[in-house]
Amino acid sequence: MSRAGETGRPDHRIGSDSGAPGRLDPVADRFKTVLALEENKPDFPDLGSPVSPLRQHASTQTSSCSSSSGSAGKAVPTAAIVARKPGAGAPDAGRLCHSGELFVEFSPTAAEGRDLKTATHRRSGSGPLIFSGGSGGGGSSSTASSPVTNALPTGNICPSGKIGKTGMMHRTSPRSDVLGSGTGNYGHGSIIRGGMGGGGGVASRPGGVVGIWNSGGSNARMATGRMDPLEATRAGNEHYKKGQYGEALAFYDKAVAMCPENAACRGNRAAALMGLGRLEEAARECEEAVRLDPTNGRAHQRLACLKLRLGLVEDARKHHFLTGQPPDPVELQKLQSVERHWLKCGDARKVGDWKSVLREADAAIAAGADSSPLLVASRAEALFHLHQLDEADSILTRSLKFEDSFSFFSAAKIFGMLSHSYFYIVKAQVDMALGRFENAIMAAEKAKQMDGRNIGVTTVLNNIRSVARARAQGNELFKSGNFAEACTAYGEGLKYDPSNPVLLCNRAACRSKLGQWVKSVEDCNEALRIQPNYTKALLRRADSYAKLERWSESVRDYEVLRKELPGDNEVAEALFHAQIALKTSRGEEISNLKFGGEVEEVTSAEQFRAAVSLPGASVVYFMTASNLQCIQITPFVDALCTRYPSANFLKVDVKRSPGIAVAENVRVVPTFKIYKNGKRVKEMICPSQQVLEYSVRHYSL
Repeated sequence: MSRAGETGRPDHRIGSDSGAPGRLDPVADRFKTVLALEENKPDFPDLGSPVSPLRQHASTQTSSCSSSSGSAGKAVPTAAIVARKPGAGAPDAGRLCHSGELFVEFSPTAAEGRDLKTATHRRSGSGPLIFSGGSGGGGSSSTASSPVTNALPTGNICPSGKIGKTGMMHRTSPRSDVLGSGTGNYGHGSIIRGGMGGGGGVASRPGGVVGIWNSGGSNARMATGRMDPLEATRAGNEHYKKGQYGEALAFYDKAVAMCPENAACRGNRAAALMGLGRLEEAARECEEAVRLDPTNGRAHQRLACLKLRLGLVEDARKHHFLTGQPPDPVELQKLQSVERHWLKCGDARKVGDWKSVLREADAAIAAGADSSPLLVASRAEALFHLHQLDEADSILTRSLKFEDSFSFFSAAKIFGMLSHSYFYIVKAQVDMALGRFENAIMAAEKAKQMDGRNIGVTTVLNNIRSVARARAQGNELFKSGNFAEACTAYGEGLKYDPSNPVLLCNRAACRSKLGQWVKSVEDCNEALRIQPNYTKALLRRADSYAKLERWSESVRDYEVLRKELPGDNEVAEALFHAQIALKTSRGEEISNLKFGGEVEEVTSAEQFRAAVSLPGASVVYFMTASNLQCIQITPFVDALCTRYPSANFLKVDVKRSPGIAVAENVRVVPTFKIYKNGKRVKEMICPSQQVLEYSVRHYSL
């Protein structure tokens, strides 16, 4: 027999023991599209489901169904609502038992000697699932051979397709609809109906057929708060198939609120959370699902996938083998690949091969552990030792979203310390290298709270405190002008962290004040080796080079600083004077050079040639006082003159000096020409402000 939703049409016919075709059962036909919560869950690989559905294999696990007379139970399916032919045996027997599934069975014929009053479905971890098969509310039983024609159960669907009316059925007192929680006489997922109003109920007919139905729009029912769990699950599934995980989650939340002890509802919610990238919450839902139903194969499979993404290889392996089926070879290969790269990462770390650590951590992430905070921390540690501090800081900042997942790593160890402690130790080291000493102490103290007995964690915390204390003491001495004592204090801190760029740069400042410019350059070189884009260290080295009259090196550093700090006038002026000094040291003639000032007007050809032949960049603005575009851009040219003081800004009024305009072939205003050492390198006609500033900046640096 095929299940609803499988290939082929569901078999809902009742036949004789000989297998001859029987009549179409109208009740089963009405219920052929009704699936269990677990069966209708959002596991559709072609629709982007995060976990593929389990492949069906035969299993030795069975469920027992017993009659009220105490006859021996038979194996029955648990993967869907099933209509079984009398005497045909248990269809699709041996499938995995999933919480939240509903079971429908036709009673055997009278010839088999059974008068089925109740059908009990047992599973591990829950009580019996009992569906009433009695006629009406009086508890009287009926058999397939002698049906009670005028005493149909409440809400039964008659062969005509109509709902039984008064006189044909006995109505029970109204009560709220609930879903069995696994206690008492009802198992996980059994819908226990009260009154038959509201378009839904549990139908029982002579012969033991049990089914459910519902009606009404899911959105309307959700808005009024009257949606039942099955409707909420179906609506959530429709949104899940469309990739609308947020909307699906809203419906699954509704189902969980009504049935918090139902493993299938928990599993559906986990699937939606995975789609939204909320992996930690999804893992907790899966753990709750397997707690409620330890035999829930799909929950185990989904949890294995989540654990692998979080980098917990052993946990992932355990759940792969708890599904009740052989693990998916593809998933097992991913797990083995992540494990292999993790081991290589640890081996490389032992010998200080940080490039290999980075490579193996990246490979493990690419293999499937894409949300592992431990791998992120391992990458950050490798980048820290490779002196790529900004990148290490960036990935640690982004990974703070993983803090909620640390509860999954409470007992896991990595590199000799508890895993979440390791994460904070790495963060503390990066914060200290970047001068965030207070943040470094906080992170190290967190690690100490988590792993207080670890000697390595205690050592790192003590070192960070010593470095922070030395830095604070040195800063106070520097502010008071005690440069020698400040230099000694910074040196004490470097004993605990020899590669701290902040302490090195601070000591360089002290040595510069003491006239020890060579040593200042050495400290700056070491700081820049560790942190290449450390602006303060570059500025102090440029100044020390200038004090040593090493003008070429000084100009080089100041030019880099001008690009990084284009609006800093102090850097611009320092660069200007270093350039003048460099030209003077080379014997070049220097005259009429000034830093900053106003745009100089040129009125003669001789003055023009002398101005554009000066060292450095000369920006010539050809204009007329009456031109509207010139009126609009002139204030911006004045601003550029102040912003880029190392460039010479000149202007030529073409009406007052037409000879210069003719010689330079200027026909349209405003026109800008940039000269360097007497040669024209750029010409712009009516440029935008952005284009003009970009060109000035490019040629003046």
